[in-house]
Amino acid sequence: MAAAASTGKETTHVSFVCQRCYQPLKMDSSIYSLDADTKKELESSLYLHSKVMEMQYSYEDKTQNWYKNFSPPSDITQKVISSAKSNEKIEDGSSMDSLSYKVKVSTQLFDIMSGASDIDHPLCEECTDNLLDLLNDQLVSTENELEGYKNLLGKLESKDYMNDSLLDLDIERLEAEQAQLMKEISETEDAHNQIQEERKAMKIEDEKLTLQEEQHWREYCKHQKSLLDFEDEQLSVHNQLQYAKSQLEKLRKTNVFNSTFHIWHKGHFGTINNFRLGRLPTVPVEWPEINAAWGQTVLLLNSLAKKIGLTFQHYRLVPYGNQSYVECIDDKSKELPLYCTGGVRFFWDTKFDQAMVAFLDCLQQFKEEVEKGESKFYLPYRMEKGKIYDSSGSGNYSVKIQFNSEEHWTKALKFMLTNLKWGLAWVSSKFAEG
Repeated sequence: MAAAASTGKETTHVSFVCQRCYQPLKMDSSIYSLDADTKKELESSLYLHSKVMEMQYSYEDKTQNWYKNFSPPSDITQKVISSAKSNEKIEDGSSMDSLSYKVKVSTQLFDIMSGASDIDHPLCEECTDNLLDLLNDQLVSTENELEGYKNLLGKLESKDYMNDSLLDLDIERLEAEQAQLMKEISETEDAHNQIQEERKAMKIEDEKLTLQEEQHWREYCKHQKSLLDFEDEQLSVHNQLQYAKSQLEKLRKTNVFNSTFHIWHKGHFGTINNFRLGRLPTVPVEWPEINAAWGQTVLLLNSLAKKIGLTFQHYRLVPYGNQSYVECIDDKSKELPLYCTGGVRFFWDTKFDQAMVAFLDCLQQFKEEVEKGESKFYLPYRMEKGKIYDSSGSGNYSVKIQFNSEEHWTKALKFMLTNLKWGLAWVSSKFAEG
């Protein structure tokens, strides 16, 4: 409230600050001359004022203090004069007594004022004005409220409510209403309790449904994944089926004989699957290649015969790779090899020539069998008793190698492969149409 500051060695200055905005106050000199009578008069008047204020606000919520709405000016900074608290030394004894008296008087006055109300004193002029404005507003509001109470009291007094019988009837009616309301309250509480029980049951049911929903969604996701896997598998199977159908269609259009046995020519040589059949003095083809070509030739004619259901007379072709041979049906112990290794023994062994003559006879039987059902079928080169005739009329060529030139033998084998190629083409077209 008060602060003392030393401005020199013999001078002490005491100042009070506003209890709201903490601005230093300049006190009037008359405030320090407070005698005992004045003090008692102030205490009695302030005590009566505080009682009136207490009665006036007894019906209100005491937690809502009106003075809390009282605030200091916004442009005033809350500063305490710290310099006034730094030094409290007073050297002159007479000055100390005077200062103590003034401070004591002022303090007593402000304590009386603060104790009689909810406002701490002292206050500056601006804060006091604000407080007065607030008190005036409160006074106007209280007077308006008092006027309303007076009007209500007048209305009540104008009616005849003093009649005991009417009051008893009102009391009975209100008691009946109270009983009815209590009954309704009881019923409402029972309904509330029942609703709470139902709510608990519904909450439990909701939790069960939530668990079932979660389980359902887990199963749904599992089945959805299985469905996607099955759809992928189905699509894969469908693609495989389409690919298989395309391959089947391709295979249907593909002739197995044309794909397996490729008969062509390479210069003077007839070839089957790129194996040369024959030899020339200038081109001495190795015997393993010739034997392989004969193995492919025997396999082709044997396959064509099976395709048309032909069984050869006197002979049976035995395809055995590069060691294929012809078996004589009349003498099964006799095997005619369609392979040779060359050398000296080759020129004195006639079985190789017999085997080639027998193969040409089987080819002739194939031709005759086809001509039975196809009158328009013919081969480009006529065959008879181990010889093949040139269609240009330039002579015939023997399939035997002994007592024959290599050129003629190679040409005879070339003509034989040509006839075999024609038979292959007929069988391919015939069964492709079927």
